[in-house]
Amino acid sequence: MKKIFLLILILLIVMACKTNPFTGKSTLNFYSNSQMFPMAFAQYDEFLGSNKVVKGTSEVEMITRVGQRIASAAERWLNANGYPGYLKDYQWEYNLVEDETVNAWCMPGGKIVFYTGILPITKNETGIAVVMGHEVAHALADHGAQRMSAGTLQQVGAMGAAIATSKKSPEVQNAFMQAYGVGSNVLGMLPFSRNHETEADRIGLQIMAIAGYNPDEAAQLWKRMKEASGGQAPPEFLSTHPSNDTRINNLTAWAPAAKQEARKFGVTSFK
Repeated sequence: MKKIFLLILILLIVMACKTNPFTGKSTLNFYSNSQMFPMAFAQYDEFLGSNKVVKGTSEVEMITRVGQRIASAAERWLNANGYPGYLKDYQWEYNLVEDETVNAWCMPGGKIVFYTGILPITKNETGIAVVMGHEVAHALADHGAQRMSAGTLQQVGAMGAAIATSKKSPEVQNAFMQAYGVGSNVLGMLPFSRNHETEADRIGLQIMAIAGYNPDEAAQLWKRMKEASGGQAPPEFLSTHPSNDTRINNLTAWAPAAKQEARKFGVTSFK
């Protein structure tokens, strides 16, 4: 039974590999766009129906304008690098929701929400572009499907752990499962999530630069984010996100390369 389970697990992992066009790396992904997108679109519509969507303001117009420029820049990069049609099933949509939470997100397939609470941090169009690039990057890199895949793998691992300890005492089984739960989160799921955030920062920086926005402003935004948070954050190894300082340092280091990439697309000045 254990050997069969292990063989099935290996086959699942091998069959689930998909290449990230922005990094060239193989990723864990059990779910196709045709599976993910309809679910995401339905959840997005449900969210909008139960929240206050802001209409007709200058902030709404700016978010839409930035989103369109970022999506266009992503498509230009993908077309130029051998991925024509990559975005054919995406349905870009940009909405501002009345909520004091400092947040924004993009669902699989390009459905984006900004909360009004993040606007004092973004401050201007370039700040919006930093956040937009990051969130769009999550969708482009299939991070939603990868998170679901990792969650599935974590559940399969729990089943394997249960099989491996099935002949042990209930006390040993409970202790082992608790250890598995903590270990798979701290050593698996949390680093997996932090890697996604770092990847989205880097991809987003590149896309915003191709869209004509100054990537130097990304580190400045995260300095404002750090100040707004008051320094209250869990240790990085217990968080789903890199620390503010890590992000600031990364974005500062990556900005020159993002500008260089943008110049390949004829961008000679930045907003």
